[in-house]
Amino acid sequence: MTISDLSQSPPDRLPSVGPLTMMRLGLFNMGLGLMAVLTLAVLNRVMISELDIPATVTAGALAVPQFMAPARVFFGQLSDSKKIFGLHRSGYVWIGTILFGSAVFLAVQIVWKLAAIVQANGGWIWTGETTLWTIALGSVLGFYGLALSSSSTPFTALLVDISEEKTRSKIVAVVWSMLLVGVVIGGISGSIFLSKVQQSGVILGANVGSMISQGEKLLNTPLDSLRAPINSLFIIAPAIAFSLGLLGTIGVERKYSRFRQKQSVKQRDDQITFAESLKIVTTSRQTAIFFTFLVIFTISLFMQEAVLEPYGGEVFGMSIGESTLLNSYWGMGVLAGYSATGFFVVPKLGKKNTARLGCVLTAACFGLMILAGVTQQPNILKYALVLFGAATGIGTIGAISLMLDLTAAETAGTFIGTWALAQAMSRAIATLLGGVVLDIGRAIFEVPLLAYSSVFALQAIGMTCAVLVLNRVNVREFKENTKQVIATVLEGELDG
Repeated sequence: MTISDLSQSPPDRLPSVGPLTMMRLGLFNMGLGLMAVLTLAVLNRVMISELDIPATVTAGALAVPQFMAPARVFFGQLSDSKKIFGLHRSGYVWIGTILFGSAVFLAVQIVWKLAAIVQANGGWIWTGETTLWTIALGSVLGFYGLALSSSSTPFTALLVDISEEKTRSKIVAVVWSMLLVGVVIGGISGSIFLSKVQQSGVILGANVGSMISQGEKLLNTPLDSLRAPINSLFIIAPAIAFSLGLLGTIGVERKYSRFRQKQSVKQRDDQITFAESLKIVTTSRQTAIFFTFLVIFTISLFMQEAVLEPYGGEVFGMSIGESTLLNSYWGMGVLAGYSATGFFVVPKLGKKNTARLGCVLTAACFGLMILAGVTQQPNILKYALVLFGAATGIGTIGAISLMLDLTAAETAGTFIGTWALAQAMSRAIATLLGGVVLDIGRAIFEVPLLAYSSVFALQAIGMTCAVLVLNRVNVREFKENTKQVIATVLEGELDG
């Protein structure tokens, strides 16, 4: 099928997106889940444990893509105004997927350069050569972050373009569930792949998993033998991600997008610049209110990421394997919460009430986590994490559905980029803040439970604050104000 085969004039009444198309769209997010496992799990593990590259260098390099989040606003606006292959969104998705797949493969090649230097020097030494290759690795991963932004932001904007208010929550539920499915499949597949590599004798050691979990270094890994299987993994997985993205989006925009039906579209392509799009985004009071809600909600939701497994170890005496499983309980809850919310909760309660319910339930779950520590009952912690995952799913789907309603169709990409920026930066801050609060708690309290409880308590307080901000969100006011601002921009009356 060629691009020209996809070109057709949209009918006056466009069809609604059905369940099969929702599943197709979710394939793109499934591919992103696979890539997340590659960059955050496999690459991280290989660099630190097999190749003896310092954790600081590894973590710093892998954090670089997160700092590319501001580019999401630019790429969102670009997809609003400039077409690729005659399409506002899909072309960016396809090209971006090719670029970030290529970037992560190139990053691995730089990792081999660093590993060779480490082995030649008998350990990590900061030299001009290691500094140069470290900068190169960070730069390539920065490009990876840009490429990821150039595809994921237009994709989310596409969800706005093709959806109606009554189907939006269902689309969000399916698409975000598929992201989690991609992470699970990627984790299982990557584990099986590396296990086979270990069994073939490429990675030395009787039990790689236990050695890595104990923080030991595999200093004598035969680099030439390790390079081939890892390279193949980083070729196959990006190829799968691209195939899933193409299969998930091809033909969808032409058939379902309502973007071209907006009265202002013919004028706006040449008239709304990036600076004017930012003015549209920042003029509405509701935009600032919802942005604040997203920041507080995201920080409060993810502060425990850095402390959950240590909590299981220090307070409950769990083994490393047992504490690692804690995330699986949370993941099962999230998947259930995603599915139930989009199809049942949002249609019954509405998007704003669903987001509010998710915040309240999440705050209660943090209380249960503290209670589990007080009673020293690991089962209470496990049940609390399943409920926490379900509450996370409810709050996330409610917030994302509300986010798409708080997005002007004429500048959907710019708005989506803004919301994505709020989420990405807030999540990075949350991980850092969780560790900082825990260290402060350790300094103040002698009992580990109190130190960890301070993190959970702060998260509960944050969720309460998020509800207070959410109460001020008004979709009707947003739409009225934004419509006026867009009209003003098109008339050339907005001050420059």
